[in-house]
Order: sequence, then structure tokens, then C-alpha cells
Amino acid sequence: MDTQDRLQNQNVLVLGLAKSGYAAASILHEKGVHVVVNDQKPFEENEPAQILAGKGVEIICGSHPTELFDLHSIDILIKNPGIRYENVMVEEALKRNIPVWTEVELAYHLTDAPFIGITGSNGKTTTTTLVYEMLKADSKKALVAGNIGTAASEVANLAKGDEWIVTELSSFQLMGTYRFRPKIGLLLNVFDAHLDYHHSRENYELAKQQIYRNQAETDVAVVNLDDETVVRLAECSKAEKVCFSVRQVLERGACVKDGMIMFNDQQVMPLKDVVLPGEHNLENILAALCIVKTAGVSDQAVRQVLTTFTGVKHRMQYVATIKNRLFYNDSKATNILATKKALSSFQKPVILLAGGLDRGNEFDELKPHMSFVKAIITFGETAPKFEKLAEEMGIQQVKHVDNVEQAAFAAFSLSDEGDVILLSPACASWDQYKTFEERGDMFVNAVHMLK
Repeated sequence: MDTQDRLQNQNVLVLGLAKSGYAAASILHEKGVHVVVNDQKPFEENEPAQILAGKGVEIICGSHPTELFDLHSIDILIKNPGIRYENVMVEEALKRNIPVWTEVELAYHLTDAPFIGITGSNGKTTTTTLVYEMLKADSKKALVAGNIGTAASEVANLAKGDEWIVTELSSFQLMGTYRFRPKIGLLLNVFDAHLDYHHSRENYELAKQQIYRNQAETDVAVVNLDDETVVRLAECSKAEKVCFSVRQVLERGACVKDGMIMFNDQQVMPLKDVVLPGEHNLENILAALCIVKTAGVSDQAVRQVLTTFTGVKHRMQYVATIKNRLFYNDSKATNILATKKALSSFQKPVILLAGGLDRGNEFDELKPHMSFVKAIITFGETAPKFEKLAEEMGIQQVKHVDNVEQAAFAAFSLSDEGDVILLSPACASWDQYKTFEERGDMFVNAVHMLK
């Protein structure tokens, strides 16, 4: 798709200069589209703004002046996904009926290459990585983009028409899409998450549903039959439905039957040969299988990946074994469901490291999954809630620390041979860390110091 045709004579305001905003502004400017950038961070402290200004892009930093809309006759606002809709510039755009995009929508306008769109409350990154690795293993042309790393618009701008763009998408990104239409779309699962951003479960579901909404009869919607919400949200898609289930045996789609991973009632490989740890990853594997088989990937390529792929950094990442204690970094577990799945992966004593940003959640839902938890190390805003949870569960060994480095050291001092030491916070990181990656890296570094 020709951006200059799609956005001809359009005036675009890019709001926020994180990775996606910088990519969008750069690409639009290079293509001759009139673009203005507005970022809260002062110009003298803002390296991306300085680079763009050096290219000739108009930059307004340090405040959000709504008069920009009239001054530049703004037609489209492209915002960083993390910027809330209560932002004064976003509110002004919506009041004027100006479309508010995320750069995922821009990415769709930049290329004719087919998109594989993957979203869900949990498991997106693992599934996206599995799909990308399976396509590569079968020598298919593929690029990976979105929430997993490189900005989608940056990848789309370079993509050729015969390359799959495998895109991990958050609800924040999808909420700002209008015409985005993945050739293959997947909603893995839906669990209460980011309700502070979306304000209601209904709004969160509507954002996730965007993965299916614009699909046509020639597209494919991959559907998790075990999640009633996913099944309901997929009804809007006109695409062919390809289903998977961990609980049911299916004649069509992906499932497990008599210890074998199946697709369309044909054996793909024994489940016991899969090296990716944790029962929760079976959902991710079956979802990925539906996608890649739709894309024409061979069983041999699927087997090659599933017998070698051990996980993604910060997602149930095995770190090390020290004096027969196993350390796992699950810093990406930023909600309760993710930690439930992590705890369910082990049938040996677990020392749980948990805590973080307090979004008002209680953690009672973890109780049925804590039968193997022998100790809890707490940190962050939610530490008192986890200490209360430990008391209610009769867990005697509880220690409060200041950060995850101290948590790793404390857990090791409490541990015995054969224990699992698991960082799975069940909370976002923003009370103490810029990202969950920063939190996980601190834990991993602490484990290596213990060596």
C-alpha cells in the first residue's frame, strides 16, 4: 500500500516519542507526509526529539498545546500505546472526530505483506516467538514485530509482499486500529488485565476483539475453544475459524490425543518430546500450530522447534541451578493469571518471589495453586497483600525485602536442595522499575552473583 496515496494531503500529529512514536514520525517524514511531533519530555533532555528536529521534523516538547490541532489542521493523531485516552491531546482529537491511531494501524497502511496478529492476556510473546521460529525453520519468509520488539511500522516499511509479518499486539495497540486486518488473527485468552487503562472489562474485550473485527472470508481466525470469551468475541469475524483446545479432542484444528499433538486428526509429534516447560505453554503451542499449519509449515519444522525451544526471556525463563536449587525468571507475570500458570508448572517445593504495582487486586485466586509454595519473599507496593496471603495459607516463611536482587538472595538463604526459586510477581513493575525486563534482569544478575 502506498503511504503517500493513503495519507495524501493529511496532516499527522505524532503524540509521544517512545520507540513506536519515533518510528512513525521518521517514516512519515521520509515519505513526504506532513508530520508534527508532540512529546512531554523537555527538548533539551529528549534525544529522539533532537534527532527528528535535525531531519527537519517540527517538534513541540514540554507541554501538550491543543492549539496544534488548528495551527496544523491535524487530520490523524498517532499516539504511543501507553498514553491514556484521558490525555488532553487525545481527548481533543476525539472531540473533533479526528482518528486516534497507534502505529500498528500505520503499519497496515505501509505494506501489502500479510500480517499474523497475535494477542491475548497471557502467552502472546511465547506464541509469537514459536510462530516466527516455526516459519523460519520451514524456510518461510518472516519478520517479527510489535509488542515483542521492533515497532510494527518500522518492520512493515521494509517488508516485501511475500513476507509474513508476525506481530504481537497488546490491547493498547489494538484499541487504536481502524482498518488493520491480519491475514491470520489469534486471540489466545481473555483475563481481567489493564482495567485501570480501559476502565471496564467490556472496553478491554472490545480492544482485544479488534484482532478479528476487520477480517474477511479469505482470512483465518484462530480460536481458543476453551475460553468462552474468545469464542464469543470471534463471532464478529467473517474469516474461516481454525480452533484449538487443551481440554477437548478435535477432528479439525489442534489438540492432544493419546499423548500426541494433533492437527486435523493427524499426528504431529509426541507431547513428551516438547521441551518447553509448563502445562500453560500447551495452549501457546496448539495456538502456534494452528497458525503455522494454516501458513503451510511442515510437521518436520514444527517438531524441530518444539524439541529445542525452551522459552522466552522473562517468561518462565530457566536461569540456573545452584546447589540443586532451580531458579526461574517469570518477571513477565504482571497479572494473577500468569502467576497461577507459573505455580501450576511445578510439583516440588517453591519459594515464590512476588509483589509490585498495586492496582487494587486481591490475590485470593492464587490460593488453589499454592499447595507447593513453602515460602514467600515480598517486595513493592503489594508486599503487605502477599504477606496477608501467606498468613491465610499457613506459610510460615515470609520475608519482606526492598527489591528483587535482595529477594533472590533471601530466597536462596531460605531454600533447601530440590527447591524451585520462582520470580513470578503477579503485578506490574512500574512501582519500582521502568519495565518488567529491568526487574527480570536484576533477578538474573543476582542469581549469577549467587553462583
